[in-house]
Amino acid sequence: MSNFCYACSGAGPKINWVLGSSMRPICQRPRTSTKKNHGGFSAHKAALGGRTKKTGQSRWFIGYKKHTLRLWLAHYSESVLLVPLMTWAAPANRGEALFLWPSLRRCAQRLRWLPKWVVGDMAYISLASQRRIREELEVAVVTRLRPDMRWIEPYDSDGVPRCPQGQALEWLGYDAPSQDQWFGAAQNADLCNWCWQRTHCPREFAYPASAHEILLGLLPQAAPLAKHLLEKVRPWVEPAQSYEKHQLGLRRFFLNSLHLTWIMALLADTIVLLRAQPSEPPSTQRSVGRLDPKATHLFLGLKIR
Repeated sequence: MSNFCYACSGAGPKINWVLGSSMRPICQRPRTSTKKNHGGFSAHKAALGGRTKKTGQSRWFIGYKKHTLRLWLAHYSESVLLVPLMTWAAPANRGEALFLWPSLRRCAQRLRWLPKWVVGDMAYISLASQRRIREELEVAVVTRLRPDMRWIEPYDSDGVPRCPQGQALEWLGYDAPSQDQWFGAAQNADLCNWCWQRTHCPREFAYPASAHEILLGLLPQAAPLAKHLLEKVRPWVEPAQSYEKHQLGLRRFFLNSLHLTWIMALLADTIVLLRAQPSEPPSTQRSVGRLDPKATHLFLGLKIR
């Protein structure tokens, strides 16, 4: 969930209407408060934020960010559809990870419902927040590993979980009472036939989920589901961003206040929700305020720029 809103700072040219050399100017534009005057920006509550590195674009921008928690509607067969559940508008210097926990908490409070998995990019990595979400809400936050992070047991340097003797391991499941992740030797465990510890090896190993919320956590990175979410679901976040920025024209708006940014962000979400309305007659529509389990069993997408 992140930034599409922007605003620039600066003072425009003064307008002087002179009818005679002895007359005072009228209709003079008031002086614009700029960064040069008081150290801030002309856009109300705007801040300096970073954007994804792209060729020909500045690494920084001045303005706001839109943070949106989106639901993947799995039963919608015509196309991929991500609908907004929670949206926050904030100054651009507010980190994405700050909105991860509040978004899920509001889902639990307002919708009486929580997803099983949340997919986010590396901007939403916060191991402390992810641990709190796992322990208190029982929701798995799936992200990729940052380049500066180190692999821990049972993962090898190539990202494959292995036993101490080098045999590749498969994820067996999560034990909620002990909060451990269990891994076992793969079915075609060739090394096990020649291992000198074969007679004493249990061939199943437990690792605490709290050791690393990305590699282990509630849904470890080695799990087939986690790989599917990152490879097949995560790339659809950018098209959702593109629809808001280009199709709805939000990129062309000059948003110079946080209040106006909130209004435009909510209007954009309203349009997306209207597009997701069912086309069946009213008698066959589901009751308002309830989430269809078939529509919510798949994935949640985080981060809209």
